[in-house]
Amino acid sequence: MMGTTGRLLGLGVGPGDPELITLKTLRHLRAAPVVAYFAGPGRKGHALSTIESHLDASQQLLRLEYPLTTEAVSGPRSYDDIMVDFYDAAASRVAEHLATGHDVAVICEGDPMLYGSYMYLHDRLAARYPGEVVPGVCAMLAGAAMLGRPLVYRDQSLSVVAGTLPAPELAARLESAEAAVIMKLGRNLGKVRDVLLQLRRADQALYIEQATLPGQRMMPLMDVDPSSAPYFSMVLVPGRRWLT
Repeated sequence: MMGTTGRLLGLGVGPGDPELITLKTLRHLRAAPVVAYFAGPGRKGHALSTIESHLDASQQLLRLEYPLTTEAVSGPRSYDDIMVDFYDAAASRVAEHLATGHDVAVICEGDPMLYGSYMYLHDRLAARYPGEVVPGVCAMLAGAAMLGRPLVYRDQSLSVVAGTLPAPELAARLESAEAAVIMKLGRNLGKVRDVLLQLRRADQALYIEQATLPGQRMMPLMDVDPSSAPYFSMVLVPGRRWLT
């Protein structure tokens, strides 16, 4: 029997390999009458591709299509303005189902609370509706596993940095980092490589794209064509090895 309101479920579905979905996410996913997913224009969506084999015909899919992704914005409205309106509208669509007593499972690549699109719905809805967030295997840890390189040893610290930052800010954050993961690459890879060259750390850096997926590629950063990097790629700068 449906309750007064449905539950908002933020489900991390991992980096792409369907076998990296947690049992808890799978349980919530199969029980949810509504499954919401984000996707770019004309695209299926990575999260949906990961979990669709677990769905059945009785479940309703709620597509939340981004108005834009990484392209430059022209006109009077900024990227941030456009995306705020999008997430406001997406939250309203999800809330319509929650208000009728239906649980909504919002699936998210990697982990919902680490650069996950689910976060923006959580900020708008979690105070109004009951729910649960289920963590997922995040891409940076999947990348380290696929590369076979530990990220941090003993008391080292790890910096997680967005490649979309301006070069001076990127350099400032990476200069003192003992180990680093740089995400959100795509067309930013050339800038990231230049910064690491400037800091004399490019030779330590490793590149991986589409981690855990059939199209996975990994190599030293200096071997990558900067124009070839997709958005779902990252650079890892592991910490110095200890006790070897």
